[in-house]
Amino acid sequence: MQVAQQQIPSLSINNFTIPALGLGVLKAQDGNEVEQAVAAALKAGYRLIDTASVYGNESGVGQAIAKSSVNRNDIFLTTKVWNRDQGYDQTLRAFDESLERLKTDYVDLYLIHWPVAGKYVDTWRALERIHQEGRAKAIGVSNFQAHHLDHLLQTAKVQPVVNQIELHTH
Repeated sequence: MQVAQQQIPSLSINNFTIPALGLGVLKAQDGNEVEQAVAAALKAGYRLIDTASVYGNESGVGQAIAKSSVNRNDIFLTTKVWNRDQGYDQTLRAFDESLERLKTDYVDLYLIHWPVAGKYVDTWRALERIHQEGRAKAIGVSNFQAHHLDHLLQTAKVQPVVNQIELHTH
């Protein structure tokens, strides 16, 4: 059954719209497995794909998007900078590597995956630069607690648009 794109609700956040339902590829193996998952999701009408450098499958995600008949501008692509890549210069390098693997020149949302003590403020400055350059349409954080956000906002020039958190119903 194919889901029409307009049936999937979206959320308006600041100056952009994000699909309320998307495909997260945390456990998908790079290559054929993730390519098939992304291709099936796009065919079914999903337009949000969420990955991260640490998942090790950005290349497969990029390949699936490149092969898709869906226009890249119609796909909301999210990725994240991993802990070992945090810090200003390291984040800029990691972002370039993610873009290369994803076969795109921008992402819709770039996130700090976890608040690494002593690094996430400098990492945020790098995200602000990436955003200012237009290479990430929006920037945010993931797995931050209130005290992390309070600390970050003391120096941030751009507020995070989201704090993506993992939830389990069990």
